[in-house]
Amino acid sequence: MKEALLYESLGEGRVRCRLCAHQCLIKPDQTGICGVRLNQGGRLMTLVYGRAVSANLDPIEKKPLFHFLPGTHSLSIATVGCNFACSFCQNHDISQMPREDGRIMGRDLPPAEVVAQARRNRAASISYTYTEPTIYFEYALDTARIATQAGLKNVFITNGYMSAAALDMIGADLHAANVDLKAFTDDFYKKLCQARLEPVKESIARMKAQGVWVEVTTLLIPGWNDDEKELEAMAEWLAGVDPAMPWHISRFHPTYHLTDIGPTPTDSIRKARDIGLKAGLHYVYSGNVWGDEGEKTHCHHCGRLLIDRIGFSISANHIRQGACPDCRTPAAGVWT
Repeated sequence: MKEALLYESLGEGRVRCRLCAHQCLIKPDQTGICGVRLNQGGRLMTLVYGRAVSANLDPIEKKPLFHFLPGTHSLSIATVGCNFACSFCQNHDISQMPREDGRIMGRDLPPAEVVAQARRNRAASISYTYTEPTIYFEYALDTARIATQAGLKNVFITNGYMSAAALDMIGADLHAANVDLKAFTDDFYKKLCQARLEPVKESIARMKAQGVWVEVTTLLIPGWNDDEKELEAMAEWLAGVDPAMPWHISRFHPTYHLTDIGPTPTDSIRKARDIGLKAGLHYVYSGNVWGDEGEKTHCHHCGRLLIDRIGFSISANHIRQGACPDCRTPAAGVWT
């Protein structure tokens, strides 16, 4: 175990975790909501430092990030645990393990070895993903600092529930993020994730202001977050933060506790994409609909095809010096 960052002692052995928006008050010998931060005698300890439950080499497009070093690979790591309890989590076997099974699994993979492994595999970045990087923040932070010095980029695939203090602490060592904006109502977040909407919105805006390249993903679940008015409000809010911020609208498939709902119709994905474009977003993508026109990147000014992709594979990249080759309109993103 390693002493955690971002907590304060409150007396009587209690501590307040300041890592995420839950701001858990943790009594002695108990953990926070995430299940991986333990109050041990008035000191908050992380139970997952250097304990990777997964380490894979993924295309950056799988995160999904379409405007950040396209065509490169990212070494993707995770530990067990999460500060959400989403009823539709596709990685519930590892994200909910500490809470549901009371187990902490993972193999020793210290920060320096993560970076060495990324370099051996010629990865351009390290992604902290699969569960929630916020809950293994100390591990991610130490790895990110070494990675930056080695010329690698760092990517958070996150629910966006981290505190402002956590974002301030990682600072310039966080280069990109894909944030799950799961819905645009508190009711959805409370019922299906045991969380709240507003902190996620605050994190998206804060990361943009901090200079992090941000893309957003929404898993469209029939009957839960696919109301057109809600999607319009979400798209308008995103456009207000930055119209060039890519929005991925992904198709839901039944999983975990949410198995009584069928997969999202592809027409719903396309309608949601149209809503995003109408709201003024420059780049709106269809997720989990392989071969769809909505997977491709077009110039938002002249419509020229910039990146032709199917799933996680790029067949052509026509961006030249960060711009459309025809009209020279800059294409928002990190291309080299």
